[in-house]
Amino acid sequence: MIRVQKGRLRASVAVLALALALGGCANAPSSSVAKTETTGSISAAPQKPRTEAEWRRAAETLAERYRAEPENADIAIEYSQALRGIGQRSQAVAVLEQASIHNPQNQTLLGHYGRALADVGNYTQALDVLARAHTPDQPDWRILSVQGAVLDQMGRNEEARNHYFSALRIAPNEPSVLSNLGLSYALSKDLTKAEETLRLAAAQSSAEPKVRQNLALVVGLQGRFAEAETIARGDLSPDEAAANVAYLRQMLLQQKDWKKPPRRPATPVAQRPVKTKALTLLD
Repeated sequence: MIRVQKGRLRASVAVLALALALGGCANAPSSSVAKTETTGSISAAPQKPRTEAEWRRAAETLAERYRAEPENADIAIEYSQALRGIGQRSQAVAVLEQASIHNPQNQTLLGHYGRALADVGNYTQALDVLARAHTPDQPDWRILSVQGAVLDQMGRNEEARNHYFSALRIAPNEPSVLSNLGLSYALSKDLTKAEETLRLAAAQSSAEPKVRQNLALVVGLQGRFAEAETIARGDLSPDEAAANVAYLRQMLLQQKDWKKPPRRPATPVAQRPVKTKALTLLD
């Protein structure tokens, strides 16, 4: 996806930047987790449909192929991606689960299955599956990044960062991993380190637009709205960038107002943290 939708940014603000990329791409589904992939458990593939109508047509075609060969891992992966493209994430999980029963050692399939589980919030099961998608003697940096993103979703930020560090030792300065690392710092309320890491990610020639939008988000969270809007305009229209930053400003103001004590409280009310929901990422 070339632009960041306001709804996505709004959800990210609500959970302090949980726009973590499960495997390197937090946007449109594809059978590749990142456009630049050439190796690893989640493999590269030709360009896939992008519009909902195209995904729907693909799902209809692939459904017939899947019914004919439910044990075929490649078809299952393609079909699950099409299902995700039309919002049927739970069905995508079911397809990959069945395929994994027939192909328990297929690491590419397991990588997609683990990511799909994380998409629907089954984080514990996702970690179990992802652990089988690569091996300690042959670690896959993409899977390590996925595992880190899942751990961040579970609030296990230090563990998550250890996975990102391991991924970066294999793929130094990989922008998708750096982006996740930066957001992990943001989740721990270390916005200075988050910004530093995201600036490094955005400086990489292969950085996708979402990386710069994450940087804009973290800059905005520090109250530097004009600068955040300037960064956002690199990939969004001026109106979209302004709308996103305006919403960010509104969210922060609401949080600030919420923390203020009531003017005439009838009885003392204990302050409670704002409850938020984790995002279903990867699209």
